[in-house]
Amino acid sequence: MVRLKDYKIYTQDKIIEKLPLPKKVYIPLIQHLGKACEPEVNVGDLVFTGQRIASVKANVYAPIHASISGKVVGIQDWPHPVLGRAKTIIIESGGEDKTENREPRTEDQIRNLSSGQIRNIILESGIVGLGGAGFPTHIKLNPPKPVDTLIINGAECEPYLTSDYRLMLEKTDKILLGIELVIKCLGVKKVFIAIEENKPEAIKVFNRAIRNTLYAIRILKSYYPQGSEKQLIKNILNKEVPSGKLPFDVGVVVHNVGTIFAIYEAVYLNKPLYERVVTVSGSCLVSGKNLLVRLGTPISELINFCGLKEAPKKIIIGGPMMGIAQYTDAVPVIKTTSGVILMSKEELNIKKEESCIRCGACVRACPMGLMPCLINLAVEKELGEELKSYSVLDCIECGLCSYVCPANRNLVQSIKRAKWEVAK
Repeated sequence: MVRLKDYKIYTQDKIIEKLPLPKKVYIPLIQHLGKACEPEVNVGDLVFTGQRIASVKANVYAPIHASISGKVVGIQDWPHPVLGRAKTIIIESGGEDKTENREPRTEDQIRNLSSGQIRNIILESGIVGLGGAGFPTHIKLNPPKPVDTLIINGAECEPYLTSDYRLMLEKTDKILLGIELVIKCLGVKKVFIAIEENKPEAIKVFNRAIRNTLYAIRILKSYYPQGSEKQLIKNILNKEVPSGKLPFDVGVVVHNVGTIFAIYEAVYLNKPLYERVVTVSGSCLVSGKNLLVRLGTPISELINFCGLKEAPKKIIIGGPMMGIAQYTDAVPVIKTTSGVILMSKEELNIKKEESCIRCGACVRACPMGLMPCLINLAVEKELGEELKSYSVLDCIECGLCSYVCPANRNLVQSIKRAKWEVAK
């Protein structure tokens, strides 16, 4: 792990603001890990905010909901922040924000919900992991093996990003109610809330909030990639998740704080996942912000709301270490969009790629114990059999290998190619 300059100063003190309702949203049919959804609406249909507009019969999926009310004006290919392009439902606002007839649940109703009913609400609300991977949450709440520990991930170790931090400060009580729902689903006995030391205010409010509970705060050093599931489990419980295995194999489930808040809204407010908090940051902006954004909103609207000081050299969805550079600002916010980072030429500090000098810096830095330099060589030489022995699927694509490489090798890109070759 490495201590990075966190650049959180741009937005860490900015309270969550609501972005004005967009005139048009572009809602991709794939926003989760699993099978893409199929449209349940047609061009010309009128839809309400929160109405289910796409679903699919599959083992791994999450339905998709309209984020504004209005008219479906297109179902077509559109830029996608992760996949490049994807089939997308385009909705034009009718000028009002008409929601479906969804009443918040009463305390008695919530108290009487079974674990199965809670999981079904979460499924029908389209909730996925909001920390990045987008794994459908209802599946994670029904692990195939018994678990005894829940870790709430409030590390947010990526530079620039502060959306989870603001949620922890502004929605503390709601997050605790969400944790109670997850405990009911999993039946766990131990709950740890993991927060990095560079978030002292979040540590303070949660220490105060959990005073009369059995939850425990774990303060983590501000190292990257501290927020990765396997690193959290190792640092908090001193347990290692074996290669090719998942956290439930060692009796643990990890959930991001944003996901927990979405669970609260789904169960208590009867609200599907159609908006999320996004950090918009970088030195190119007049003012960085944390914005509550309707899914499907083009990132150009977030940028315009913050104001541009200078044209960015690169726009990244997510954080600068694991995020994805975009070729257009027409890409929409999706369920896994944690940030929009506008980077200047100075911030990027792009250097020429040179030959590997076999220094081993990438091996020492890798949190998964891999050998990125050898994976890179095997990809370049097309040594398919060797790739299988390098455990490339264990890579979490944190970007540390590229970050520490003195030769500026594009190691993450090589490992992504290696994963594709091994999967093929």
